[in-house]
Amino acid sequence: MHPFSYTHVSDTRAAIAAGRRGGRYIAGGTTLVDLMRETVERPERLVDISGLPLDEVTVTERGGLRIGALVTMAEAAAHPKVRSLYPAISQALELSASAQLRNMATIGGNIMQRTRCTYFRDVTAACNKREPGSGCAARDGFNRTHAILGTSDHCVATHPSDVAVAFAALEARVHLLGADGERRVPFAEFLLRPARSPHREQALRKGELVAAVEIPALPRPLRSGYLKVRDRQSYEFALTSAAVALHVRGGVIREAKVAAGGVGTVPWKLPAVEQHLVGERPTDALWAAAAQKAADGARPLAHNAFKVELLKRTVERQLRTVGGNQ
Repeated sequence: MHPFSYTHVSDTRAAIAAGRRGGRYIAGGTTLVDLMRETVERPERLVDISGLPLDEVTVTERGGLRIGALVTMAEAAAHPKVRSLYPAISQALELSASAQLRNMATIGGNIMQRTRCTYFRDVTAACNKREPGSGCAARDGFNRTHAILGTSDHCVATHPSDVAVAFAALEARVHLLGADGERRVPFAEFLLRPARSPHREQALRKGELVAAVEIPALPRPLRSGYLKVRDRQSYEFALTSAAVALHVRGGVIREAKVAAGGVGTVPWKLPAVEQHLVGERPTDALWAAAAQKAADGARPLAHNAFKVELLKRTVERQLRTVGGNQ
């Protein structure tokens, strides 16, 4: 691990100022510290923001939910409002990491975490995300766990967060604090696809920090859930996953929110699936037909073509689970 300075801040103004001077924010540290040990990340200055007042879960005036960036994964998963209003979020969190890590890791850090691509974490391998312009070893290497959607010639790494998939499905907004005040960014625009600049992963301005994630109020009743498919049952990242939320009234699907994980360079919203569902009555045939659109635009690599069919089956299964007993 390379030498670094450490600063603890107790108010957001001091944090933003330190961030603008090149400091890297740290709270739970469950991702950044690992990357520093592996010398993948070499920050010169760490800014500890764990004492900032960003650790509450609140219901918004319109009936949505705001989850502070410093709420731990365990706290968010167990919160009664999260569990009752948006169970997909609780389920995604509970299927993430280990109990020990969930007690430390924060919501803000979770959505900011970097890829688990083995080539990114191997400092001897070519990786445009770690070293722009060096190449992408994963494209011609062993790429079984890599992305089939949203890839570019410069990067095929997946985003590892489970809860980010639920946030994408539910069309959350990220609240950011910076020198110019607070701004809100749609979740779909916050995490960036790699294109030609895979080292740019979030739509953050210099010194900005994540303050909260807000889930908008959605029509009631709303049923939601998260399904994760992985190589082993515990402490493993997704091969595919699906977050589904459905509003059914009068026996007809009025709104559908669907996103997939483990298959995209960012959590992958599935608008074609959603559009196929809205206005229809729930049936097994409908779930199957809608799920066939889940892999539209997929570009499988040498070792991950199986993800195309696995994604369709995962989405179909979760549509049936969430909507099958309306």
